[in-house]
Amino acid sequence: MPLFVYVDYAGVALFAATGALAASRKQLDLIGFLFFAIVTGTGGGTVRDIVLGRVPVFWVLNPTYVIVCCAVGILVFFTAHLVESRYRLLIWLDAVGLSAYCVMGAAKGLAATGSPTIGIVTGTLTATFGGILRDLLANEPSVLLRPEIYITAALVGSGIFTAAHALDLPLYAASAVGVIAAFSVRGGALYFGWTFPTYKAKPGRHPDDVM
Repeated sequence: MPLFVYVDYAGVALFAATGALAASRKQLDLIGFLFFAIVTGTGGGTVRDIVLGRVPVFWVLNPTYVIVCCAVGILVFFTAHLVESRYRLLIWLDAVGLSAYCVMGAAKGLAATGSPTIGIVTGTLTATFGGILRDLLANEPSVLLRPEIYITAALVGSGIFTAAHALDLPLYAASAVGVIAAFSVRGGALYFGWTFPTYKAKPGRHPDDVM
């Protein structure tokens, strides 16, 4: 299916770019850029394939994905200095990559198992794990700890794609609504600061009151 081939490469390239931008913020050398680009670009898909029992994983079967990540890493190495706010670009590229990759992951989960539940889970894992790895390696505050909605956007995108697929919408239409839904939620969270209510801890009871 050519559509998913393009979406897959686009998702890998976008996440690779965010990894390379994280390397630029840490002022790493070219090898550091390539490492961050590869780990971030392939991380989510690797976890997805392991969960689905699809080994060797996708980039071992098709090394073109690694080449794409390296090309993006080299490009960012020579152009990152032209961007005034690299972190802002990073989080917006991450939003686009999340939107594309949640649909890709859901499609692969559905193809492997036929289960809508697994499709939503694999879509969410694929879309979020690369960014989590990137922030962990860069010692940056994780996207999970940012106040804006993040994982929910991947859940919404993969869920809407899965529902559209169940309703027998054409593949292009189902993919488009999934990507648009995910980006609308994540983009809105970044632009408007959408958040969910956070947990508010209550003061603990005195030990004498527990006895």
